[in-house]
Amino acid sequence: MRFEDQEILLTGGAGGLGALISAQLTAEGARVTVMDRVAPTQAVGFLKADLSTPAGLEDAAAAVSGKVWDIVVNLAGIQHFGPLERQSPSHLLASYMVNLVAPVRLTQAALPAMKARGRGQIVNVGSVFGSINFAHFVTYSSAKAGLRGFSQALRRELAGTGLAVTYVAPRAVRTALNSAEVMAFAKLTHMNMDEPKQIAARIVDAIGARRRDVYFGFPESLFVRLNAIFPGLIDRALSANDRKAATLFAR
Repeated sequence: MRFEDQEILLTGGAGGLGALISAQLTAEGARVTVMDRVAPTQAVGFLKADLSTPAGLEDAAAAVSGKVWDIVVNLAGIQHFGPLERQSPSHLLASYMVNLVAPVRLTQAALPAMKARGRGQIVNVGSVFGSINFAHFVTYSSAKAGLRGFSQALRRELAGTGLAVTYVAPRAVRTALNSAEVMAFAKLTHMNMDEPKQIAARIVDAIGARRRDVYFGFPESLFVRLNAIFPGLIDRALSANDRKAATLFAR
């Protein structure tokens, strides 16, 4: 089994996608500990945590630093869809805390023990939205862009230590993270959405193979490369859908 006897921390592991990842890792021999606000339904370890506040995050980091982990999977995320000015200040702060600050801080807490043993893996689950920054997903896209940059910088910093950094970027996944408004937008723009079971399996495969950067979905994975070279081209390609999305918030 690929993960036999490995200690794995999985943030957001009580959610729809997280539960599937947790179940597969457990089935392949891992000892999984879920970190979430609510207890998971599976028979795994559980650390209750609120990653959306500085105090909650520090409590979580203390719990992480108190144990040796083979793999830390930063999956937890929240999302705002709509004009930036309509996002409440508290949700804006929570978006950056959960999507970006928490993965960085929890990684920081786990690294000393990993370095001491000369092995370990940090897995950051980002999004295609972190490379193709979508209108009306401003805080989510920019936080995921930060997570992508963090993953790349950390990988370079850890070169030669025996530690691996994996960045996984799915496109839209059909989970409860998507509000009714997001689903309406997806229908209006014919957005591609993947099933959670398929993405969970691909994330676990990426972890097992200790891959570096993984992007799921076509043509989105192609757009990621084009956006890095010709952002104006992607601006034009997305403009029609951006105008459609704006109609959802006209009132």
